[in-house]
Amino acid sequence: MSNSESSDDPEKEIVAVTKHGQATIPKRFRDQLGIDAPGKVLFRETDDGTITVERVRSPSEMRGFATRSDATTDKPATELLREKRAEDRAERDNRADTE
Repeated sequence: MSNSESSDDPEKEIVAVTKHGQATIPKRFRDQLGIDAPGKVLFRETDDGTITVERVRSPSEMRGFATRSDATTDKPATELLREKRAEDRAERDNRADTE
């Protein structure tokens, strides 16, 4: 193994990939990224072709996220959904009437 592949290098570590495509994220990287098990990660390819790994927040961490956002509404989600369905239905009916 060359020095660049050494596990002593804090930026690199070689891990095995199983026949099912599974690999274990080394503990030091899980700790650094705040990844808990069980959990999820996101693999993202940047414009320059670099692959990054990001922690995906759990649903409990996201709870209340919308209330902290500037994009809030006073309407419950069920009401918004009903309105959207009614708009879609009216649009579909209008198309049927013009045909």
